[in-house]
Amino acid sequence: MVHKLKVVTIGGGSSYTPELIDGFIKRYHELPISELWLVDIEEGKEKLDIIYELGLRMIKNANIPLKLYKTLDRKAALKDADFVTTQLRVGLLKAREKDEVIPLQYGYLGQETNGVGGLFKGLRTIPVIFEILKDIEALCPQAWVINFTNPAGMITEAVYRHTQFRRFIGVCNIPIGLKMFITDVLGLTKKNNLSITLFGLNHMVFVKDIFVDGVSRFDEVLNGIISKAYKASSVKNITGLPFDSGLLKALKLIPCSYLQYYFKYKEMLAIEMAEFYKEGTRAQVVQKIEKELFELYQDPELKIKPKQLELRGGAYYSDAACEVINALYNDKQTEHYVNIPHNGHISNIPANWVVEMICKLGRNGVTPHERVTQFDEKVLGLIYSIKEFEIAASQAAVSGDFNELLLAMNLNPLVHSDNDARDMAKALLLAHKHYLPNFSKVIKYLEEEGSANKPHLNGIAV
Repeated sequence: MVHKLKVVTIGGGSSYTPELIDGFIKRYHELPISELWLVDIEEGKEKLDIIYELGLRMIKNANIPLKLYKTLDRKAALKDADFVTTQLRVGLLKAREKDEVIPLQYGYLGQETNGVGGLFKGLRTIPVIFEILKDIEALCPQAWVINFTNPAGMITEAVYRHTQFRRFIGVCNIPIGLKMFITDVLGLTKKNNLSITLFGLNHMVFVKDIFVDGVSRFDEVLNGIISKAYKASSVKNITGLPFDSGLLKALKLIPCSYLQYYFKYKEMLAIEMAEFYKEGTRAQVVQKIEKELFELYQDPELKIKPKQLELRGGAYYSDAACEVINALYNDKQTEHYVNIPHNGHISNIPANWVVEMICKLGRNGVTPHERVTQFDEKVLGLIYSIKEFEIAASQAAVSGDFNELLLAMNLNPLVHSDNDARDMAKALLLAHKHYLPNFSKVIKYLEEEGSANKPHLNGIAV
């Protein structure tokens, strides 16, 4: 009897899902999925229905025997699944808009995965991921979970620090974007074997070396960026500003585009403020893009992934998610860039940290690559500060303790005042009260006082 390969996608009504379906279709010859289940919640039902109908057309057009299902019943979908992908957004895009707008009102960067906005996205998301993992442990305990939900690093850290689930891999499209950028600037073809040595944390990675057919081309790419022959890769949701040439010469590393929030804080804040007053934050822009995408998805003649999907910041993530599943299922032992605990492989950081780095994937799971055994000392301080922030954030998400929330906020290098941290924490707790059940006692206290600016919450029993 041939084993049926079952994949479940939680957050199936996402505008990204056609990207995922397209990835599975392209790989069907070696990844013969028999069942793909799209799961969503009641608020996402309309979008789920649209995605499902488009998915059926895409699969029929590809002429493959993949059965597509849709449901609002997560447990029914998960039974006997082999792989589970998670791409959910707790509070939908309106919550992201609050994550961006409220910090900006206090004069701070508002961003989906960095700073205060990223923290509150994590606080909303981590408990939901934990509930999903409980269902997986009961219904498909051998399934691998491939998580694309942001903030992916913080979520993966929380899973390995606060649960016993050990088949969880965080993925991101940033390394894929870097790889595509390098392919383009070096004029490579599919015949070339490109490998990038990458290390750091999610949305805080650095390229240390670049190999084309076994030969290092790193200096060529770095010097091209320094001379501004081309700029480093930038994703759709981040303005692409060139890094200072002297900084790059001293680093001898290629930073990913998210490092602009740390190396170019003042410029990025100014740009976000200008966009906020001109056309709205990224969340507001994305809502317009999504509206147009879903109108397009309803076209009965559309039978393939539309080109317009690339306008979303997570474009090409299927190449990460699908290839991770492919490598695990087919024991490929191929190179990938994922978030996992390094378990002591990196010599100069704590052994239990979750990091993002080049790894080999196969049926035995994830193995950190031998090319990276320590992190570059020049950027270790920045990595430490963000990792300690992630650890504190995951603890706050679990405990619902206001003081632990304040600790996480103040450990983040994008927050520069403990008083501002307190005020933003209160404002965001109230703004997201429906999606923060772990903080219900704190939120009730704030509501009873009738003000988000009451000065003393320290010592409240929660």
